[in-house]
Amino acid sequence: MESESTVTTCYRHPKVESHVRCTRCDRYICPDCMREAAVGHQCPECVREGARSVRQARTAFGGQITAAPTVTYVLIALNVLAYLAEMVRPSVVDRFDMLGTVPPGYLPEGIAHGEWYRLLTGAFLHLPPTGGTFGILHIVMNMVSLWNIGRVVEMQLGRVRYLALYLLSALGGSVLVLLIAPTTPTLGASGAIFGLGAAYYVMARRLGADMDAVNRFMAGLLLWLVISAWVTSWQGHLGGLLAGGLVTLAYAYAPRDSRRTLVQAGACLALLALLVILAMAKVAELTI
Repeated sequence: MESESTVTTCYRHPKVESHVRCTRCDRYICPDCMREAAVGHQCPECVREGARSVRQARTAFGGQITAAPTVTYVLIALNVLAYLAEMVRPSVVDRFDMLGTVPPGYLPEGIAHGEWYRLLTGAFLHLPPTGGTFGILHIVMNMVSLWNIGRVVEMQLGRVRYLALYLLSALGGSVLVLLIAPTTPTLGASGAIFGLGAAYYVMARRLGADMDAVNRFMAGLLLWLVISAWVTSWQGHLGGLLAGGLVTLAYAYAPRDSRRTLVQAGACLALLALLVILAMAKVAELTI
């Protein structure tokens, strides 16, 4: 009979007798700790260590591959929730739309009076059902566009890069409105969506896609930019288009090595800094 001194036990469960070793670290493991490996079994710690050493799959632009465009779904949900809030309390529009300042003689409000949040909140609001020519079509058209193009762009960029692109495009649209038409209240996700449109074009060229279809898409986008000069805020659309294009150029043409993420993040931060400086300079001008 085997003596007590020669009994081997699991390194994680010392009271459990075991006779199988981990093929990686050679320690004894019990059935509860055994993990199937290509050859034999491994312990949980070696499995975790191996998973960390395996290179994760990435998109062509460095983002993590995702199974579903979750960020696009969340953005659509936020826009719809904001719209429901407008319907319940119409004052939400005047309180959170994009507004630089008001003409003299009115109650002070807008970014020039410290309401900096309007630079982003306005991008999640839309014309209420009674809002003139468009009404509810405003949010319907924007959400359909976001659904169609957002999913494609997110799956190519990954969630983090996509969210940064969306928010910077929205901010770029608001800043151009502030610079050119500071007394005009604007709202809508169009600026961010125009940024996604620019991203779609840049990525397609970088990946060598069929440019005939892409060019037709961009022609429609630019046509809407022209039409928007009479219908809605062309400044917001153009600002989003330019910001989205710049961000995606950095994503697409960053060096494909260990510096890629750093270069991409640096470009986003540089654009953010530029937009903030431009907004602050304009506010200083408006408050003189």
